[in-house]
Amino acid sequence: MAANKHDLVIIGGGPGGYVAAIRAARLGLDTACVENAPALGGTCLRVGCIPSKALLESSERYWEAANEFNRHGIKIGQLELDLATMLKRKDGVVRTLTKGIDGLFKKYGVTRYEGVGSIPIAGRVRVEGKDAGELETTHTIIATGSKSATLPGVEFDGDRVGTSTEALSYTEAPKHLVVIGAGYIGLELGAVWRRLGSEVTVLEYLDRILPGMDSEMAAEAHKAFEKQGLAFQLSCKVTGVKTKKKGCEVAVEGADPIACDRVLVAVGRVPNTDGLGLDEAGVKRDDKGFVRVDERFQTNVKGVYAIGDVIGGPLLAHKAEEEGVACVEGIVKGYGHIDYDSIPGVVYTHPEIASVGRTEDQLREEGISYKKGVFPFMANGRARALNDTNGQVKILADEHSDRVLGVHIIGPRAGDLIAEAAVAMAFGASSEDLAYTSHAHPTLAEAIKEAALAVHDSQIHI
Repeated sequence: MAANKHDLVIIGGGPGGYVAAIRAARLGLDTACVENAPALGGTCLRVGCIPSKALLESSERYWEAANEFNRHGIKIGQLELDLATMLKRKDGVVRTLTKGIDGLFKKYGVTRYEGVGSIPIAGRVRVEGKDAGELETTHTIIATGSKSATLPGVEFDGDRVGTSTEALSYTEAPKHLVVIGAGYIGLELGAVWRRLGSEVTVLEYLDRILPGMDSEMAAEAHKAFEKQGLAFQLSCKVTGVKTKKKGCEVAVEGADPIACDRVLVAVGRVPNTDGLGLDEAGVKRDDKGFVRVDERFQTNVKGVYAIGDVIGGPLLAHKAEEEGVACVEGIVKGYGHIDYDSIPGVVYTHPEIASVGRTEDQLREEGISYKKGVFPFMANGRARALNDTNGQVKILADEHSDRVLGVHIIGPRAGDLIAEAAVAMAFGASSEDLAYTSHAHPTLAEAIKEAALAVHDSQIHI
C-alpha cells in the first residue's frame, strides 16, 4: 500500500505537538499528527496540568468552606465531601478540552492518526495501532514529551504505589499519603489530598523543597505548607517501598520505615522516547536520554526535529508550545524565536508560587550585581479584601542598567500576576518602567508596582 504523504508529520499530540500542528496547518503545510492515546492533549491535558488544577480548585473551595467562610460572615451547616462528583467534574473539564483540540484539528485541516509513531528512516513515519501504516513526509517533529521517573527499589503497582496519574483518581482520600519528592507535582497533589482530609508526609532527598526555585520563596512556602498540615522530611533518601495487605511501608535510609495507605512518587520526569526508533533512524541523544537539537530544533538527522520535554530544559507545557511554534515557523519562514529567559513557572498550591527569570541564588553564583525590591501582600488593599495576605513580590534588577533580571511571587493569584513580569522581561523593561506604569486600584498587581518602587527605595504603602 502506498504511503500517505504530508509536508509535516508530528509524533505526539501534547501541548507542543498539537500547537505545532495547528500553527503549521495555518501556515499552509499539509500537516499530520500521530498520537497513541484516543484523546489529544498529551499528559498535560489528560493526566497532568489540567486535571490537577481542577482538583486543586475544588479542594481549595472545600477547605475554604470548612475554614474560611466564617470570616466572611458565611455560615453553613454540616459540610460533606462528595469526592465522586469532584472527580466527575475534573474528568468533564478534561473531556471538554480534548474535544476542543479535535475540533481545532478539523477546523484547520490537520490529519489525525491514532497509534504509536516511529521513525524508520528520515522522511518516513511508521504508525502502529488503530491507524497503522506508513507516512511519507518532508519534515518530522518529535513531540513525545516525558514520563514519570522511577526510583531504585520502588515499583509502581498502579494502585497503592503510583505516579500523579493514579493520584488524580483516588476513589477515597487516603488516611496517610506519602509523597516522594517536594517539587511542583508532589506539592500540588499533596495539597489536594491534605485539604480533603489525608495526613500527608512529603519526603525530599534535598535539604529544601522546590529545587530550582528562589530559595527565599521556597522557604516561605515551606512554612505555609507546614501550617496547612503537610509534614516534611528533608535530606531523606528513600530506599524502597513494600506493599502490604492494608497499605504500604516506605523504607528510609537511617530512619524507621513509614507506614501509609498510598505512595505518590513525584521525583521528576524523563524523556519519553520509547518505541520511537531513534537509534534506527540515527537520531542522537545526550547522556540523560534527551534528544539533541540545534537552535532551529533540528536533530542531527536532516528533516527530523524535536521540541518540548523530550529535548530537556524546563519541562513545562507552555515552553513546549513556544518551541512548537518557533520550530514550525523556522521550517516555513526560515526563522523562529523563543526567549527562554522569560518563561515563567508556577506552583498552583495555596499560596501560589510563580517565578520568571533568574533567582537570587543564581545571581549570586554568577557574580551579577543586582538590586532587590520586596513588597508584602499584607500591605495590599485587594489582598486584604480577599482575606489572603500571605506572601510577597520580589523583583531583582541589574544594579547598573536597572533591567529586570527576575521576578518571584508567593501569594494570591501569583500564577496570573507573573504574566506582567514575563512581558516586562521579554521587552527588556527596567524596574523603573514597572514602577512608573499605572496599575489599577485596588488590585493585587499593585504589589508588583510597589516592589518595583522598592528597588529604588521609593515604595509608598510600607
